[in-house]
Amino acid sequence: MRRLRMGMIGGGPGSFIGPIHRIAAELDREIELVAGVFSSDAARSAQAGESYRIDPTRAYPDLDAMFAAERARADGIDFVAIVTPNHHHLPAARAALAAGLPVISDKPATATLAQARELAGHVAAAGLPYALTHTYSGYPLVREARARIAAGALGAIRKVVVEYPQGWLAGEASGKQAEWRVDPAKSGPGGCIGDIGTHAFQLAEFISGLKVTEILADLGAVVPGRPVDDDCTVLLRFENGARGVLLASQIEVGEMNGLRIRLYGEKGGLVWKQEVPNTLTLHTLDGRTEVIHAGGAQLGPDAASRTRTPTGHPEGYLEAFANIYRDFAAVLRGEAAPLLPGIEDALRGMTFVDTAVTASKARAGWTALTV
Repeated sequence: MRRLRMGMIGGGPGSFIGPIHRIAAELDREIELVAGVFSSDAARSAQAGESYRIDPTRAYPDLDAMFAAERARADGIDFVAIVTPNHHHLPAARAALAAGLPVISDKPATATLAQARELAGHVAAAGLPYALTHTYSGYPLVREARARIAAGALGAIRKVVVEYPQGWLAGEASGKQAEWRVDPAKSGPGGCIGDIGTHAFQLAEFISGLKVTEILADLGAVVPGRPVDDDCTVLLRFENGARGVLLASQIEVGEMNGLRIRLYGEKGGLVWKQEVPNTLTLHTLDGRTEVIHAGGAQLGPDAASRTRTPTGHPEGYLEAFANIYRDFAAVLRGEAAPLLPGIEDALRGMTFVDTAVTASKARAGWTALTV
């Protein structure tokens, strides 16, 4: 079985996420990066192609050139990965789908909710796979937490608390990675809420198996002069009546990437931390605490199949990212991958961002989340 051939859009010189996508895609040898439009500047695209060590003739100056040339090749690309700032996501995805190519994209899916709705129409019309890289849903113990909750380990869920603190934007936003994230023309109207709040929101729904139906949002731009939010508090109500809290911030000095989720039910509680991803803590109503380890024999089939090393050998962000690509490869080969985030997650994420931004500005109180 040959490796699937990937074309990358974005990921040029100085990109953080481009090399991450390349490593994750190729980790299981299901996929190989063979082509790309890595920058809107032809010289920089060629420079990035050299760094990725692809055929120099396949580092293209623009999308039209890549699609035309790859279509003419017997070994042309099978899909594209979009790794650009948010405002490029819709036009890149639209062009790829029109060219007959499946898409895997960074989150959030688009810069605005209107764009996400347009994207959903293009995905439906093309009838091609579309996936979103909500990386944290690829961690084995996140999959294990979801499976245990679905099996009733906690009973009915009563409370969900998800936190995503960072501190890297507590001061002036300097450098390429920071600057576009605080520019609403590139990020969209949501700053922190779109960048990391969407991850927290997706994780809360993914693990709990429940949809959020209402939110009460308080978003702030703490750094003076910043045009988008950098600190977010959102109360959640879930479809079963459970309550929740989502905290996302990029101005908490000293915090790095402290994504953490706690879920409490009538029979117990679960805790998972992204910075310590290889343990999952289960508390039971009778006072017992069980620590579940990645790679352990007690894991269910999905988590076990997404673990590559024995217990005690840490796996982390790159391996979780690779699990998203492994699932996407399975879909492209005609297999099932029901936990792969897709266009529904894209619409729910952008609905969450749009509702939170609008309701917070209007001080609207509890607001329905209607996709």
